[in-house]
Amino acid sequence: MSEKTVAFPQDRTCPYQPPAAYDPLRTGPPICRVTLFDGRSAWLVSGHAEARALLSDDRLSADRHNLSFPASSRRLQDARGYAALFGADDPTHNTQRRMLIPRFALKRTQALRPWIQETVDGLIESMTATSPHAELVGDFALPLASMVTCEVLGVPYADHEFFVIQSRRLHNGPEAADVDDARTQLNGYLHKLIEDKRQKRGSGLLDELIVQRLETGEIDVQQLADLTSALLVAGHETTANMIALGAFTLLSHPEQLAELRDDPSLMPTAVEELMRFLSIADGMFRVATQDIDIGGVTVRTGDGVIFSTSVINRDEAVFDEPDTLNWHRPTRHHLGFGFGVHQCLGQNLARAEMEIALGTLFERLPGLRLAGEPGQIPVKPGHDTIQGVVELPVTW
Repeated sequence: MSEKTVAFPQDRTCPYQPPAAYDPLRTGPPICRVTLFDGRSAWLVSGHAEARALLSDDRLSADRHNLSFPASSRRLQDARGYAALFGADDPTHNTQRRMLIPRFALKRTQALRPWIQETVDGLIESMTATSPHAELVGDFALPLASMVTCEVLGVPYADHEFFVIQSRRLHNGPEAADVDDARTQLNGYLHKLIEDKRQKRGSGLLDELIVQRLETGEIDVQQLADLTSALLVAGHETTANMIALGAFTLLSHPEQLAELRDDPSLMPTAVEELMRFLSIADGMFRVATQDIDIGGVTVRTGDGVIFSTSVINRDEAVFDEPDTLNWHRPTRHHLGFGFGVHQCLGQNLARAEMEIALGTLFERLPGLRLAGEPGQIPVKPGHDTIQGVVELPVTW
């Protein structure tokens, strides 16, 4: 193994392509050493088979309280300790997940589709009412994801600006103090909301959890607030970025977009292919709690392990011509939603949002195009937890 290692993470120069500096990871061994921001070393998994095996291995922990847990930036390293759902191991994680599964089941998601369609139609009407220009992140992708998240959870959409701001602070800092303060702000808001809902019931997931879990003594108010906060943040950040970056990618691939417009029935498989191709959650972090032999190396207890989905989802052993968008390839085995016990709980809902949002957007606005040069679109930094574009100016 070469002593020189690739630094992780790195910035994307093209929003939908892995950083060019990751090319050696694609042609090298399926698991190798990389260097983190502070000079520490960690294992990076780039092989699809090895990723699936390790993400199903209970010797890898998602517990961020572990001092050996790797981080992509100083801010995230200093802001350890948020363990609700995504940062917890079984049995805690399994207990929390079982509480939520019924609400995110396929049947419940299908029932939401007409409401999502109405919401998308309304946003497009508002966006096109006064001007032939828009900023697709702020005017469409983020409001849609926030509205859906609020509807599912039973959180007032009138408060969406508050938790969007706090979510950005949680993800982007810039300092650990910002992250801590954002968490405190969200915590206070949710404590009050839970108390209000105990007095006056609604119909969202939060209301269900109050009746079924909080008032039965299975969880306490703080645990419920932490769980709701995790869902609020994850629910709108990931989907909003996928919708905006998906639109940018389609506009940058006119032949594939034309095929999709000619045959809208391809949209479900197109969403899967976009999940593979874009891999916005590019960096799932774990820490080994026991020695693991994998891919010709031994991951030692306490070693950090990182899964680079942008590389894993372009493994040539699994995906033919992985750098090409292909609506006809079988892509359900991509890892865009993760894998194993921490696989994305809201993936059915995310699929529905993306299918309806992108399908309707390009149907209603046949002249949609970028308002400017593709190379001028600002891209999120590599150390961000979710990749995407910061803004997306368009016209039609």
